[in-house]
Amino acid sequence: MFKTLLAKASNTVFWSFGFSRRLLPFWGSHSFFYWFCLAAVFIVVAACASSTPPPRNTKSHSSTNTVQKKSAPYEVYGKRYHPLASATGFSQRGLASWYGGKFHGRLTSNGERYNMYGRTAAHKTLPFNTYVRVTNLKNGKNTVVRINDRGPFVRGRIIDLTYTAAHALCMAEDGVVPVKIEALGYARKKRKAGKWVQVYEKPASYEVGDFTIQVGAFADRDNALRLYASLKRKYGSATVNIFEQGTQKFYRVRVGKYSRLDKAEAAAEGLQGQGFPNAFAVASDK
Repeated sequence: MFKTLLAKASNTVFWSFGFSRRLLPFWGSHSFFYWFCLAAVFIVVAACASSTPPPRNTKSHSSTNTVQKKSAPYEVYGKRYHPLASATGFSQRGLASWYGGKFHGRLTSNGERYNMYGRTAAHKTLPFNTYVRVTNLKNGKNTVVRINDRGPFVRGRIIDLTYTAAHALCMAEDGVVPVKIEALGYARKKRKAGKWVQVYEKPASYEVGDFTIQVGAFADRDNALRLYASLKRKYGSATVNIFEQGTQKFYRVRVGKYSRLDKAEAAAEGLQGQGFPNAFAVASDK
């Protein structure tokens, strides 16, 4: 029994270090020295794994490859940050910067792919999916962006914008400008004069509302439909939400309906453990 467990553990250790599975046939050796060394390696690796790895830092913001829960505190450069539970009434003045090609296509802190041509932003503590109005205090121009990343982690800077948002503020060349940001709330679609328009509402609580779980987003419709069919077979229901950004069209695959953000985040965490590492909670009609 012990040998079986040890063999399984050693398989995991060797595989995690990138060793070829061609080594597997040699694991049947009954050499005491072999098993002793293998057990020693396993203990060392387990000890190393128990320590907390350092955060993946960048010069101006965090664009990690892990899905970070909105309410979870995190630490960067030795400083601990506590994301807000609500953005109601939030406003702030400071410096804005923007990040572009170096991070284009990487995962943001909430699990989305960063698109430098979209209208999103990084902020240290505002809840994910909060829309904020950013006003350039040098020229009075403003734009609206959605928070989907963490940062910037540079003194004095309060928000990191996409290239498109920076261009709208006429700050792309300056790089860093003084701004004021104001939280608008979640985006909702309402019908006005026979047309659907996007408005921003400040809920009584960012913890209560209509939430679902986004499992994936695809530029290819067929890939989205394959994931949709798989989720529907497994969980009974799923949806495909079409999102257009300029000339680009994305198919967002979502599953589940929740009235509380904490329940949606817990369900998303469960999906991450079931083979969907990029699953995250999102407002249903965003």
